[in-house]
Amino acid sequence: MACDEPAALSGIFTRQNSTSTISLDFEPDADYKFVESLEERYKCAYCHLVLHNPHQTGCGHRFCQQCILALRELNAVPTCPVDKETIKMHEVFKDNCCKREVLNLHVFCKNFPDCNSKVILGRYQEHLQQCLFQSMQCTNDGCRDQILRKDLKEHLSQHCKFREEMCQYCNTYVVLINIKNHEENDCPDYPVPCLQNCSQIILKKEIEKHHAVCPEAEVDCPYKQYGCRVKVKRGKLAEHENSALREHMLQILDKNSRLEEQISDLYKSLECKEIKIQQLADAIKKCEKEFRQYTQLFGNNSNLMVSTQALASHLDKSARLESQVKQLIQMANQQQSKLDLRPLFDTIENVKQKIALMETYDQRLVVLEDQSSKHDLQINIHKAQLNKNEERFKLLEGTCYNGKLIWKITDYKMKKKEAVEGRVPSIASQPFYTSRCGYRLCARAYLNGDGSGKGTHISLYFVVMRGEFDSLLLWPFKQKVTLMLLDQSGKKNHIVEVFKADPNSSSFKRPDGEMNIASGCPRFVPHSVLENTKNTYIRDDTLFLKVVVDLTDLEEL
Repeated sequence: MACDEPAALSGIFTRQNSTSTISLDFEPDADYKFVESLEERYKCAYCHLVLHNPHQTGCGHRFCQQCILALRELNAVPTCPVDKETIKMHEVFKDNCCKREVLNLHVFCKNFPDCNSKVILGRYQEHLQQCLFQSMQCTNDGCRDQILRKDLKEHLSQHCKFREEMCQYCNTYVVLINIKNHEENDCPDYPVPCLQNCSQIILKKEIEKHHAVCPEAEVDCPYKQYGCRVKVKRGKLAEHENSALREHMLQILDKNSRLEEQISDLYKSLECKEIKIQQLADAIKKCEKEFRQYTQLFGNNSNLMVSTQALASHLDKSARLESQVKQLIQMANQQQSKLDLRPLFDTIENVKQKIALMETYDQRLVVLEDQSSKHDLQINIHKAQLNKNEERFKLLEGTCYNGKLIWKITDYKMKKKEAVEGRVPSIASQPFYTSRCGYRLCARAYLNGDGSGKGTHISLYFVVMRGEFDSLLLWPFKQKVTLMLLDQSGKKNHIVEVFKADPNSSSFKRPDGEMNIASGCPRFVPHSVLENTKNTYIRDDTLFLKVVVDLTDLEEL
């Protein structure tokens, strides 16, 4: 993977041979076991470890990139620890030739002797991601076991307590450690014994339905409303009805006799009230007759005060009588409504008619809802097609076919925050092509870094995607690729990294899936350089990345 420079180096060290770097890298400060003894020329003159991103001073000694920076921070005028010569920072340059040699040194896998692989240092991390003897955490949620990669499949399928197993009763997948609790509490098809001791085993979801017919369940006698207070098991209910037939008949006759007596008493009470109503009606007529006589008398009598008092007295008496009559009529109607069921039958008939009418309305409503659902479905299909076409038009408008991509990344702060929080670790550009029928490519950026650049750099990768014309193209992909962060000040102070595709890497073979494994620069640009207010790589929360594919010797179809 391609290398990079920290913030302080952009204006200090002379950039040399940057176009000759290859897409290899390794983790510094790790304990590597080299196949052959590490030569002194590949060791840092400061930390005495294998050189990482080697830089050479004017006095000819080599240092790790971080070590040369550490010397500069320790002393205002740094000196070489080997010959005590003053290190002039403008004479320090990036030694890509030495870097290539270091990256191609052979080392043993850290899992030796279980793994006897020997790989070049630049491919060491790539080997660990595939090494069968590398320890890794189980991928099941909740499991913290560390397993060798070669044993992971067996662990996931046979030994992991957090693997999902199918419930033997309801065929639902449940985490293994929770399966017993699921069966006893949540599984609807779990067999349970009947609570009524009928010795039957019933599915949990059928238990209530079983209790409604269980022969061992105790139920009330059907003649409870007539006075039988016996509780008996459902299986012996018929036996009870046969044995207590005489008692049940006597209870029914007794209740019917009491009902007939109540009806007779109600009729007598109604007749008495009707007589009283008639008496009150006669009294009202008598009062009205006397009222008319008093009216005639008061018309000829000059004593108006006396007549007025008499009139008021008769009016009050008349009002009281009329109120009593209304109450008696209401009581009589209530008593009669208890005995006369014809109004109730009429009401029931009216309700039936209304229910039938509502059912017809419901049927019509169901038909209309069905038609509405079909229309909504058609509308949603059309909307989806329109959105798909619109997205395709936008993609076609922005697609490049000359092997160049200028990628505009807006809302940098928000997208970086999403990457830091792990919600959206990476973002991908729109596809671009080397020609109309050429290779289909894209770029992928990790705004919070990836691998050795995580948390400190932006990582930028180049991705080969599956295209429509792959069967006509030459494989593997062998072109030189340039990755750039564009300076927005107009001074063209771009940050550039170049690498040539490795034909032996799976990243550049013909894609089997939608896209190959990305390849590029995990430490493309430090955050300190990108976000420095003195630089102009970000403006209006927007940055521009550029990817250029060298089309030399590339034939068009």
